[in-house]
Amino acid sequence: MDIPKIRLYEMLKQIELKQMRRLYPIVAILVMPLLSMGQQTLPIFKDRKIINSFSTETLPRHMLDFRVAHRFGDMFGESGGWPSFYGFESARDVLIGFEYGATDNLLLGLNRTKGAGPLRMLVNTYFKYKLAGQNNTLEHPVAVTFLAMNSISTMPKSDEISAINNFPKFAHRMTYHFQMLVAKRFSEVVSLQFNVGYTHRNFVDLDDVNYVINVGGAGRFQLNRRLAILLEANLPLRFRNVDFEATAPLGIGLEWETGGGHAFQINLTNAGGLSEPDYLAYTTSNWADGEFRLGFTISRQFKI
Repeated sequence: MDIPKIRLYEMLKQIELKQMRRLYPIVAILVMPLLSMGQQTLPIFKDRKIINSFSTETLPRHMLDFRVAHRFGDMFGESGGWPSFYGFESARDVLIGFEYGATDNLLLGLNRTKGAGPLRMLVNTYFKYKLAGQNNTLEHPVAVTFLAMNSISTMPKSDEISAINNFPKFAHRMTYHFQMLVAKRFSEVVSLQFNVGYTHRNFVDLDDVNYVINVGGAGRFQLNRRLAILLEANLPLRFRNVDFEATAPLGIGLEWETGGGHAFQINLTNAGGLSEPDYLAYTTSNWADGEFRLGFTISRQFKI
C-alpha cells in the first residue's frame, strides 16, 4: 500500500470515529431506559394502609394525602341487629388525618382518632421509612419498611385512682408502637405482606401488661383494573395471663381505585380501633359472635 492510500485510510478512519462519537449520546438515550427498567421499584399495594395494618408503601416526594376512616358498631351479636340498624347508628371509631411524602422513601403522618379502647381521644404521629423497594432484579426481591408511632390520649384526667385515665404523669398518656413490614408482589394479581411489631403503653389497667407483641400478614388480590380484594390478620401476643380475652383482629376488604388520586375502601373487621396502639392492644370482639363491623376509608392526594 503506497503512502497516499495509507493517508486516505487514516482520514476515513478518523471520520468514522468522529461519527461514532456523535452517536454515543443517542445510543445512551435509547439504551439507558432499558437498563433502568430492571431497577424500577414496583408498587406492591395501592394504599399506605391495607385494612387495619400499614403497608410497605410510602408517598412520592411532596405528595400530601388526606384521609377519613370510619368503623361502625357491631353488625350482629348483643350490640348489633335491628336496634342499632346493624351497627350503622353507632360510631366505634373515626379517623381524620394527613400523610406527607418528605422524600420518596420517608412518610410523615398525623391523625386524630376517637379511640375504641379504654384510652380515647388519640392524637397519633408516625413516620414510615422504606429501607428497600422491590424491583425486577434479584438484588431487591422484597420491599422492607420501618414504622414508628407515638400515640397520646387527650382524655380529661380522672380523679379515680383505679381509672386508666387517672394519668399521674403526662407520660402516662403516651403509647409507642414500632413495626417492621416486609412485602412482595408476586404477579400483577397477588401481593403479600408479613409484619412484626412491638407496642408499649406507659399506663395500663391492673389486669393487663404494658407490652403487646404482634405478628401479622396481609394479601391483596387484583380482580380487574380498578377492584381488588384485601385480606388481613394480626395476632397480638402477651407472654403473661390477663383477666380479659383478647382476640386477633381479622379483616376482609374491597378496594376501589377511582383514579385521579382517589382511593376508596370498604371492609369488614372485628377490630374496633383504627390506630395500631388501639386495635392491637384492645380488640376483644369475636367474628363467631357476630361482633364484626362495616368500615370504610376515603383518601385524596394533592401535590404541594
